[in-house]
Amino acid sequence: MSTNTKSLTDFQDTTIRSINNAITVGAVIFWVAILVWAYTQSMTRARFAVVFLGGILFLYILNEATESIADEDYVDLLILAACASVMIVACAYLFANFEDVYINRQGWALEHEYHLAWMVVAVILYLTWRSYGKVFLGLVGGAMLYALFGQVTPGIFSHAGINSEYMLQVLITDLAGFFGSLTQLTAALIAPFLLYAGLLFAYGAFDLILRMAIVSAKYIESGVAQTAVLASAIIGSVNGSYAANAGMTGSFTIPTMMDSGLRPRTAAAIEGTASTSGQVLPPVMGASAFVMASFLGIAYVDVIVAGLLPAAILVASIVVAVHYTSIREVSSQDLEFDDLFEERLSRTDKIVEGIRFGIPFAVLITMLGVLQWTVPTSAFWTVISMVVLGIGTPVLQSLYLTATGKESTKVQLDDSWSTGSIRPAFRSVREYRVVDAFVTEFWNTVGGFRRGAIILAPIAIILAAVNGVVDLLMVTGVPSKIALMLMDISGGVLLIAVILGMLVCVVMGVGMPTVAAYVITSTLVAPAFVNDFGVPELAAHYMVFYAAVMAGVTPPVAIAVVVASGIAESNFWETCATAMTIAAPLFVLPLSFIYHPEIVSTEIGTQSLIAASAILLGAITMIYGLNYPFRLDRRYKIPIRFGLFWLGAFIMVYPDLIGQLAGIAIFVAIFFTEKYVSSDQPVPGGSSTSR
Repeated sequence: MSTNTKSLTDFQDTTIRSINNAITVGAVIFWVAILVWAYTQSMTRARFAVVFLGGILFLYILNEATESIADEDYVDLLILAACASVMIVACAYLFANFEDVYINRQGWALEHEYHLAWMVVAVILYLTWRSYGKVFLGLVGGAMLYALFGQVTPGIFSHAGINSEYMLQVLITDLAGFFGSLTQLTAALIAPFLLYAGLLFAYGAFDLILRMAIVSAKYIESGVAQTAVLASAIIGSVNGSYAANAGMTGSFTIPTMMDSGLRPRTAAAIEGTASTSGQVLPPVMGASAFVMASFLGIAYVDVIVAGLLPAAILVASIVVAVHYTSIREVSSQDLEFDDLFEERLSRTDKIVEGIRFGIPFAVLITMLGVLQWTVPTSAFWTVISMVVLGIGTPVLQSLYLTATGKESTKVQLDDSWSTGSIRPAFRSVREYRVVDAFVTEFWNTVGGFRRGAIILAPIAIILAAVNGVVDLLMVTGVPSKIALMLMDISGGVLLIAVILGMLVCVVMGVGMPTVAAYVITSTLVAPAFVNDFGVPELAAHYMVFYAAVMAGVTPPVAIAVVVASGIAESNFWETCATAMTIAAPLFVLPLSFIYHPEIVSTEIGTQSLIAASAILLGAITMIYGLNYPFRLDRRYKIPIRFGLFWLGAFIMVYPDLIGQLAGIAIFVAIFFTEKYVSSDQPVPGGSSTSR
């Protein structure tokens, strides 16, 4: 290597290191500002959203700049620098002139403000493309072109078009659009929970979840596969992106499942399905719960309560499906912890870790569900308790272990103590261990702050962009046009309209983060069912939410399956087919919400539980038909699978309980008949022992 090349490499390393330090410091300052606002709420959401969007985009651009420097792509670096400059100037200007822009000049702007607005639009378009690719650039750009030139659009979606000044007012200068309600909601509600998620990662909570899931593999036959369901579902609820979740947990769970004997396509299908289903789990629901509460004007807790029964139905049916799918292939459950984790936790360590992560979660549930505090305040105290316990618990554990003379599995002495090189700084081994534990967790906390910002940035970008798209579509009357289209094509038949609406939701949800998909579908599709078909508002919103989430496992895109099959190196189409058989109830549940709105009620009563139980049995009927390893001749097996699928769908959707009970009775009869007929037949892929 030449001297000049080495000097250039050293300069790059130094620059990247400096930028990374700036990101870390900036992330800490950013989150302190978020927490201070959550506690004091000393300025309006609209004004705080300006600071928030400017800050998070600046951190995102800094993070991207490190990649440009590493790749020696200095043109890209200049573009990023220009984007950062525009956002700093624009957000500083809007913040300083907030009253004039937001109050005194609503509906019009000064000439230089329009010029600045064009530059902000260009930055958002570029960052949207950089984060999510051409599809989302096309979505935002297409909405802008549609707003400007709607008069050339044929058919029902034609409109008179708007001028560029009005479009800029909608997107920027009125502090709507990119700075509008979704950005404000992200700053006030979603951001603190993503900081909480970042801290959970930094302190090792998800490592603990994976350990607990692996332990369960010792006690049930399909335990290795259930590891993916448990870990991916829990992590996915907080994550907010089924694609990111499949990549994060799949890198661990897929190889583990394959090592236990599952085929690559089966392992990838299980992970893709689990990552997708995690998006509907309370209390976070991929960040969609906060947006839904805001849109519907109801308490956040009510949204969570309404989501409990549907989530329980989906997860329970997937657990059964994974069991039936995996028992045909699993060859070994003899997993050693040493092969999966760097160190083994003692029972005491597990209890301590459970307390460490359990108390902050209990704080969150108590403040939201019992005390009925606001979401920002509850999030503030949840984060504070997480930081206090995240740092304090290992320190107290070190004190206890050194005081009792027990060996610590958390903080080990290194050779520096033996050689005496660090002894002068500490009076005792106990002091060294305590200080070491504190320093380690302090930097884990800082790392959690940074990770939280990195997780938040792309979500903030896409929600800002989607907010602009939604506002443009609203001013051009698209929701009412979609309602007219559904009424016209369906002929006023609710079932046909719901199926068409679900297809629209799946298309709109392709590749999007869960919350962004929900925002678009709830704005464009849900009102049609509420206003024209009389569907309860909460049921309509849950219908479009679940339908949008379906995009994660629906071909030809199926982003969650794409990621999982890439890790497993399996055939995409075969993996998709397996994933759809596992997730089959997900494709019918949205219909259940329409015909049984009581299961998405803010109050869980006897009627809700009866309806949910019947729907769950219908889901299990579908799962049994599609996934159970029947010990029957092929000529009988295929008709039974086909019949049970449609029987299960009937039970899940039919609005009358008597009809559902009749369907359940047919399933029970088929179930026991199959057991009797096939009792002397061998289990495919296994022993003849009954499963």
